[in-house]
Amino acid sequence: MTGARRITRRTILKIGAAAAIAPLVHVRRAGAAGKLSVGFWDHWVPAGNDIMKRQIRTWADRNKVELQADFITTNGSKLQLTKAAEAQAGTGHDVIAFSTWEVHNYADRLEPVDDVMKRLTDRYGRVNEVCEYLGKAKGHWLAVPTSSGTQHKPPCGRISVLKEKAGLDVVAMYPPREVSTPEGQGWTWDAHLRAAEACHKAGMPFGIGLGTTTDSVDFAGALLASYGAELVDAKGTIKLRSEEVHRALEYAAKLVKFLPDDAAAYDDASNNRALISGKSALIFNPPSAWAVAKRDAPEVAADCWTFSAPSGPKGRFVPYLPYFWGIWSFSRNKTAAKELIEYLLQRPLVEERCTVVEGYDIPPFDSMLNFKVWADVEPPKGTVYNYPIRPAHQARPHIAASEASPEVAVQIYNRGTVPTMFAKLKSGQSIDQAIAWAQTELEGFMR
Repeated sequence: MTGARRITRRTILKIGAAAAIAPLVHVRRAGAAGKLSVGFWDHWVPAGNDIMKRQIRTWADRNKVELQADFITTNGSKLQLTKAAEAQAGTGHDVIAFSTWEVHNYADRLEPVDDVMKRLTDRYGRVNEVCEYLGKAKGHWLAVPTSSGTQHKPPCGRISVLKEKAGLDVVAMYPPREVSTPEGQGWTWDAHLRAAEACHKAGMPFGIGLGTTTDSVDFAGALLASYGAELVDAKGTIKLRSEEVHRALEYAAKLVKFLPDDAAAYDDASNNRALISGKSALIFNPPSAWAVAKRDAPEVAADCWTFSAPSGPKGRFVPYLPYFWGIWSFSRNKTAAKELIEYLLQRPLVEERCTVVEGYDIPPFDSMLNFKVWADVEPPKGTVYNYPIRPAHQARPHIAASEASPEVAVQIYNRGTVPTMFAKLKSGQSIDQAIAWAQTELEGFMR
């Protein structure tokens, strides 16, 4: 991805002359005219930016708004730095993209959007629990959850390797249709451990990291949640000595023996490289690794299958990272900002964008998790059908540490507390030693 890509309304009107016309969706409330500036997340799929440009061009034309749109990369934290500078200066874009914890970070600088959320939820039903946890503060919606950039991180495995080396038929476990199978119900963390051991012995270890970047944090957080384990509860009580935490760490101590030797040094690209290079049987990731393999290692892509996370004693939890669109309190055109956001979250437009990026983006509304794209993309056909959470999965979306308040959870998340505990177990430390380290860590930032 490159840096900010700035386009004016005049430029937008020139884009996509030969492209398909955007769906005819019209949302107009109070006559949104004037100027509007928006900072979108720069999609890693270039076509994701192109379709967004066409959609906002249609809206700007109909509403006679002079629209400036920037597509800002997260490389080098440019999007994050842009928000920080604008919040401090009190000027900048009217609307900008926020990831996960950032809504709470900027809560005192954001315009409430309860009215937009009411209209959207009245029409499309509820958004999932993670969106509500991250998007609301003091009872008010401060940003609108969007599909653009939002991802799940379930397992993506090599069909042939898992079948041959571990006896797992992942296509039978999670076929490309709405059905709950006995094999899928048997996909537990214990089954995951047996498969990890078998693939490790075969020289194809699971590409699961124990670093401090998001993929490692999200995996470890979902595992703990499935055991009902909390590092800190909603009241701010440290729960490291609980039976649930101990049981989760007992499992982790077994699993880490079968993870790559350099698991503690993994970043968010390491698991992708492991899968694409043909050196790993399974990773936890959105379909970005599969998409790159389709280009660079088509034989690997044709052998990939995405399916739901393993279940534990307290259920099945799938790592989930949402994006939001928020309006600065200093915006000069809040009416137009709200209207544009509401327009872009109409189902036909969300589905059009999702289709263009081959299903990478996950809509925030449960009612939109049935787009055709997930059944249609290939190879092999149906490979990402189970990427969104389906009713048959009996799973819940999850963001690590969300058992605690957002103010505490963000620190647990950003410091990679849970995967670091797992890394200590892999290095030979005992469970008690890992807990003692975490106790000091939590007490340090909770004083």
